[in-house]
Amino acid sequence: MTREDLAFADCVELASLLARKAVSSVELTQLYLDRLQKFGPHYGALVTLMPERALREAKRADRERARGTVRSKLHGIPYGVKDLLATKDAPTTWGAAPFRNQHFDYDATVVRTLGNAGAVLIAKLAMVELAGGFGYNDADASFTGPGRTPWNRNFWSGGSSSGPGAAVSAGLIGFAIGSETDGSIVIPAASCGVTGLRPTYGRVSRHGAMALSWSMDKLGPLARSARDTDLVLRIIAGEDPNDPTSVTRPFVPVRSRPRIAILKDARNKLMPAVLKNLNRSIEEIATFATIIGERALPKAPWGAVAGAVINGEAAAAFQDLIESGRARELQSVDDRVGGYPSLALRAVDYINGQRQRTIMMKLLETAFADVDAVVWPTMSTVALPIGMPFDKSYPKYPGGADLTTPGNVCGWPAIALPNGFGENGLPTSLSIMSKPFAESVAVDVATRYQARTDYHRRRPKVP
Repeated sequence: MTREDLAFADCVELASLLARKAVSSVELTQLYLDRLQKFGPHYGALVTLMPERALREAKRADRERARGTVRSKLHGIPYGVKDLLATKDAPTTWGAAPFRNQHFDYDATVVRTLGNAGAVLIAKLAMVELAGGFGYNDADASFTGPGRTPWNRNFWSGGSSSGPGAAVSAGLIGFAIGSETDGSIVIPAASCGVTGLRPTYGRVSRHGAMALSWSMDKLGPLARSARDTDLVLRIIAGEDPNDPTSVTRPFVPVRSRPRIAILKDARNKLMPAVLKNLNRSIEEIATFATIIGERALPKAPWGAVAGAVINGEAAAAFQDLIESGRARELQSVDDRVGGYPSLALRAVDYINGQRQRTIMMKLLETAFADVDAVVWPTMSTVALPIGMPFDKSYPKYPGGADLTTPGNVCGWPAIALPNGFGENGLPTSLSIMSKPFAESVAVDVATRYQARTDYHRRRPKVP
């Protein structure tokens, strides 16, 4: 196996290599440190490299393995985290210039849990400033510059987990932890041709993570395969006394032949390649699942409710930044003023939004009661071009029905995975949403799909 092959191996493969002592954790860690240092800035993916901590943890992992102690299947595997997770060994910048020297004296629960599992933290990865809470409209929205998809540097790696998406895609890291409030795991996964899993709200502790919207924020893995995301999620999941919203729930058993619905009107106004690849993916899924036809998204003010909730909670989270005037230090011109309207949000709008969510949860549950999962295209297009406002990028392809916002409003899990390629050599993506705490169902469908296709194994040309 070449160093390039090693860099792009998924976690399951890396675990096998480490178990056979075909490679050591130190060797693997040094490989990824070198690649991050060389290529991380090239893709706008890196904030802080952590070589001292990384090599210390890798040496510990090798010593323990030599003694016969293996903490988990992630033992000795290097990873990175979106730079909204607190780490005591490096700044936690939240992607924003006003916080670039911010330090915490503790590790976020997810970081601590992965460390206890033997994984090796090697980097803090780039993100859209404040996780996009102030309404940015172009890719240049971080003090580290725009994230770039390794498939074509002229296009965005997606937000707000831009660094995790690019780093996994370019083989700079074994896996990464990102966050999602309204698309920030699945969109980078789609833009970068990797697999991203958004867990159920409450499945993973957010202690030590920057709060954008406390009632919608979720942490989850981006990786090179669906089986990797399952592996990581099972380690980081569970109740944490430091996060009262976190819970421990069993992983749902999967059916031998799951019942899958297609989201009605999801095929509307898509780029031709996105539509072609979606149809082909559905045909492939039909070989091992029962496609029961289309199911419609219930009519409800999904976007308005998401906006009221996120804006209200973001205004509270960043009140000091807005009122101090330091928001003017942000990179995006939209972000410099975007917080002020949030402060003016009426309390009645926020409260009514939260009331509507209760109704919406019941609507979604009823709409998909007879299915195990629902599929739709993650994005209506390929990755967005850098240097152009998002709302001007692909006006011909606004897309049709989409479950990204409804799923986040209701706290349902979803997985996004590559399913082909389109314009400018960029990847397209398929999303699969399952019911609350049934991540295993969506992951099972994704894993079986990936066993029959090789899109998740395709590699971008990394200079």
